[in-house]
Amino acid sequence: MKLNLLPVIMAGGSGTRLWPLSRALYPKQFLVLQGNQSLFQQAHLRLQALGGDDIEVGKPCIVGNEEHRFLVLDQLREIKGEPSSVLLEPVGRNTAPAVALAALQATADGEDPIMVVAPADQTVVDEGAYVKALQTAVRCAAHGDIVILGVTPDRPETGFGYIRTAQVHANGAHDVVAFVEKPNLETAQRYLSEGGYYWNSGMFVMRASRWLAALAHFRPDIMAAVRQSWDARSTDASFVRPGKAEFAEVPSESVDYAVMEQCPGKPDSGFVVRMVPLDAGWSDLGAWDAVWQVSPQDSQGNAAQGDVLMQGSTNTLVHATSRLVATVGLDNIVVVETPDAVLVADRNNSQDVKKIVAALAGGERSEGTLHRRVHRPWGWYDSIDAGPRFQVKRIMVKPKASLSLQMHHHRAEHWIVVSGTAEVTNGDKVLMLSENQSTYIPLGTVHRLVNPGTIPLEIIEVQSGSYLGEDDIVRFQDNYGRSA
Repeated sequence: MKLNLLPVIMAGGSGTRLWPLSRALYPKQFLVLQGNQSLFQQAHLRLQALGGDDIEVGKPCIVGNEEHRFLVLDQLREIKGEPSSVLLEPVGRNTAPAVALAALQATADGEDPIMVVAPADQTVVDEGAYVKALQTAVRCAAHGDIVILGVTPDRPETGFGYIRTAQVHANGAHDVVAFVEKPNLETAQRYLSEGGYYWNSGMFVMRASRWLAALAHFRPDIMAAVRQSWDARSTDASFVRPGKAEFAEVPSESVDYAVMEQCPGKPDSGFVVRMVPLDAGWSDLGAWDAVWQVSPQDSQGNAAQGDVLMQGSTNTLVHATSRLVATVGLDNIVVVETPDAVLVADRNNSQDVKKIVAALAGGERSEGTLHRRVHRPWGWYDSIDAGPRFQVKRIMVKPKASLSLQMHHHRAEHWIVVSGTAEVTNGDKVLMLSENQSTYIPLGTVHRLVNPGTIPLEIIEVQSGSYLGEDDIVRFQDNYGRSA
């Protein structure tokens, strides 16, 4: 009989250290940093590859938040993936409650699968080694162990927590002696020379019932609060929403602090943590320096993405998204260009990018939250020009998709079709427009844009009026459950 494996992808992070590419409403797990797949898509495909003669992989359970729900579905659809469920946290409460939600969902129908819990924003180089390590962990977890993946260190890293191990068992798992906080450089060098220390990858494998029992044992307050929120849940298609007020009362705690660090040295608890080594070129891409480390580099140590010219530069990362970026005489620098923001930083200080994001939030600036191109469940819009009393947007609507039936109090709009076919509701009229045709929508007129075709619809929208903010929308009907 095959082991039933449930991939659980933790997709709720904000990725502030990878600004300006990562934004609050389009964080790093949904970015394509190399190749043509996002980190989230890579995580899904890696987990689906864990099947074997004795392991059957189910559809993934995604844990994320409300703002990213359509990104999750769209990115899975692009790679022909389908979730078993998408659990939407009303507020962030760290990883222990998030995994508890996944375990409650996994056991809701009386099943007890082995959960492989993996963050959506990591990368590996050797996928074969990754699969082998995770399969070993799954087989260990089948016997009741809680298993953590420990990354074999290749440098004295001060940015990760460590796992100290002891005896190695025949199945390839190590006994965990202790979890160690992020060390200073001297201590990290000692860990590397002594051996037996591994980086904490944040990936866990255990039966759903074992996690629920362990959390109830070590943190009954968290378990009780999560269960109360779970009992108040609502379900809409693939989306499961725990009770909002109840979840807000859940104590915020990580998997490590809530359970993992409690187990070593406490055999009477009945919960044993094992570790399986992972030597697969793993990175959590926690900052731009980590992106440079895993990127292909030229003979001068430079890594480039996009339209980039580099002259006399060394050990430098340049990521261009919308225009030519040229560098001269740089060393150990990160340059990241987007249409509305540019970051230039010393690679050694790339962790401090989060302070820029905090400053943007404190100044109520949109660059920390949104890109110029804003993704919506129906497609996207790109604000290409703006001035006093006017704004110009390029809008793409997916085939068969529709914007909401809506009205604006403060602006009029002029739509020009660039490509595709548009079905336009304009007051009491319904028009079919094709390339180079247009319509004018007066202020206060109820309107809607639909793509009835099989190819993307692109239009140019010219707005004019006294206020052009996105909150000037009154929705009368919406296919995506949005009220504002």
